[in-house]
Amino acid sequence: MQKGRLLMKWIVGLGNPGPAYEKTRHNVGFMALDELASRHGFTFNQSKCKSVIAEGIINGQKAVLMKPMTYMNLSGEAVRAYMDYYKVHLDDMIVVYDDLDTAVGRIRLRYQGSAGGHNGIKSIIQHTGTQSFNRVRMGISRPTPGRAVVDYVLGTFPKQEQEPLQQMIHSTCDALEHSLSHTFEQTMQRFNG
Repeated sequence: MQKGRLLMKWIVGLGNPGPAYEKTRHNVGFMALDELASRHGFTFNQSKCKSVIAEGIINGQKAVLMKPMTYMNLSGEAVRAYMDYYKVHLDDMIVVYDDLDTAVGRIRLRYQGSAGGHNGIKSIIQHTGTQSFNRVRMGISRPTPGRAVVDYVLGTFPKQEQEPLQQMIHSTCDALEHSLSHTFEQTMQRFNG
């Protein structure tokens, strides 16, 4: 069997750097990438393009896991820097992030759409000039009426949400693994059920 060019997928998890943000709702993208890295024995040991990066092989496919260190609102700077430096394609990218319009514990896969008020996605759209890129939205539910969204997304998950949170991190990793050996459309059909 002739070995062709090793394809590469890059998975960008959105979040904020630093221990203060580690367990917050806004950081579920980082949590999912940490779990995926630990499943496959990858280490986030490279610092480049305004990100920390782990890489290795998943399902015979080279995968780069990337956590922008720019803070959420400037995530697009890291994505752009990586694209320009490595000449990678946007259609090989998957962005993983928190979504207020999806219930905690659920994930939604999409391949295009507006930022929907998410500043990290807004920044990526701004820096790439397109709304067409693959994404896995991890549900964090909406805050109760009267609670400021900013305080909510920078808050941690209460005890009763820990189990759905863990399940959601696992299904996100399952979807990401699946997407490495299937088209994103097939992955959507399977995981948006």
